Amino acid sequence: MSLDQQTVTEALKQVIDPNTGKDFVSTRCIRNLVVEGGNVAFEVELGYPARSQHEPIRVLLANALAGLPGIGRVDIKVSSKVVAHAVQHGVKLLPGVRNIIAVASGKGGVGKSTTAVNLALALAAEGARVGILDADIYGPSQPQMLGIGDQRPMSDDGKTMIPLKAYGIQAMSIGFLIEADTPMVWRGPMATQALNQMLKDTAWDDLDYLVIDMPPGTGDIQLTLSQSVPVTGVVIVTTPQDIALLDARKGLKMFEKVGVPILGVVENMSIHICSKCGHEEHIFGQGGGEKMCADYDIPFLGALPLDIQIRSEADSGAPTVVADPDGRIAATYKQIARKVAVRIAEKSKDMTHKFPNIVIKNS
Repeated sequence: MSLDQQTVTEALKQVIDPNTGKDFVSTRCIRNLVVEGGNVAFEVELGYPARSQHEPIRVLLANALAGLPGIGRVDIKVSSKVVAHAVQHGVKLLPGVRNIIAVASGKGGVGKSTTAVNLALALAAEGARVGILDADIYGPSQPQMLGIGDQRPMSDDGKTMIPLKAYGIQAMSIGFLIEADTPMVWRGPMATQALNQMLKDTAWDDLDYLVIDMPPGTGDIQLTLSQSVPVTGVVIVTTPQDIALLDARKGLKMFEKVGVPILGVVENMSIHICSKCGHEEHIFGQGGGEKMCADYDIPFLGALPLDIQIRSEADSGAPTVVADPDGRIAATYKQIARKVAVRIAEKSKDMTHKFPNIVIKNS
């Protein structure tokens, strides 16, 4: 008995993508389906980076077809393709950057920068081309976290800077341009101008995602970035502590007012596990991040522990995702990264490059 495309398609409709919660057919991930006798071949193109998920997804789909009468050889190829998605109205995309993810917090000390760098590295580990911009002019930390604080960016044309590279990601920070102990005694407009120059005068090379490590708070820099930079979405980092949540809510409302989508919330320092006895304790409270997400109907991306490993590895210039890539904490960062990427993939695509520029001249 020979198969037909409809029978195969109906079987594939029953397979749910564990990362999106939707089937591969309705999301148009199935490409180039060919059925010849009992042999089936097709491609699966995911809209998000998920290198670690390619084989499990291939197995899921192959198992769904294994029970069909007359099935023969099954050839499935799984890949990912990241495209540009819609940003704020009237803001143009940056050259060489398809999507920008802002990582923000309402206050300092909640682990935003550590989350940002591990998020960037996790996206890269899943197969994406990633860059990170350290937007904290007054307290840049990415140079040390990436272990390249002693390097300086170069310029081929005297106009744009070539981003530095570490662990497969591109990076730019004011920390690469000044001495480590030099304070930035600048007023808001100067800091904002410097940040805009770093963002737009860096020769970003074909990035799927540019992660921006935002300064804490809701001041000049945050407002300028959210109004003039093409941000695809923002990730809010908080701790479960009530005081941190108060400020995180303010940050969330600021981005909502300027039309930047909230991709979700990461709860950092969620639980402390004693390295000596294994005792678990919610030092900063419990469930605050999830409650905030429920109140504003936004996704809860995940919770990270208060763990000395995260701190020590970031301080040493090798963040957890690269220092212990197969560990439990790195797995959590990668899961958060996939959720962020899926949220972006579900947004409307940016179609501005499809339309020609129309110029009207008086004759």
